[in-house]
Amino acid sequence: MRTLSTPEGFVLREWREGDAAALLAACSSSPELARQIGRVRDASEARAWVARRGEHAAAGTAYAFAVTDGAAGPVLGNVAVSAIDRAHDAGWISYWTVQAARGRGVAAAGTRRLADLCFAELGLHRLELGHRTNNPASCAVALRAGFAVEGLERDKLRYGDVRHDVERHARLATDAFVNGG
Repeated sequence: MRTLSTPEGFVLREWREGDAAALLAACSSSPELARQIGRVRDASEARAWVARRGEHAAAGTAYAFAVTDGAAGPVLGNVAVSAIDRAHDAGWISYWTVQAARGRGVAAAGTRRLADLCFAELGLHRLELGHRTNNPASCAVALRAGFAVEGLERDKLRYGDVRHDVERHARLATDAFVNGG
């Protein structure tokens, strides 16, 4: 099983079946996170979500990592690269953290380490991510992980009857990056 460490002491590792309870707890405690992750309402759906992460990695279409507090610590969040486009060497980055881990730098550290993997081992050149403009914490993560602001996508997302603008960020393999921005 693959594990990656960050200088901050966090560990990125593949999702395990035993992580389903932590995933379910995260979704149950945060409706916003549940909407982002998708349908995870019970233990069966949580196990299926975890299993799909392994299927995507085996197919080479996406790679997701649980971010933990040290090698044996609890799941603090997730970082992933998906929508991998081999024709253009690009991928889409996403991240989330459990409520108790927010503000500790978990998402930024995990995203930086994932970007390193994407460039060095997956051969990707461009990584993109987006966040609603009313989510300054996600913007801060993107900036701390070295993702430059590229523009605004107006009314891109719709949740219920409400539309949200999205700010697009990207990081290139050729970008100079100093940890912390």
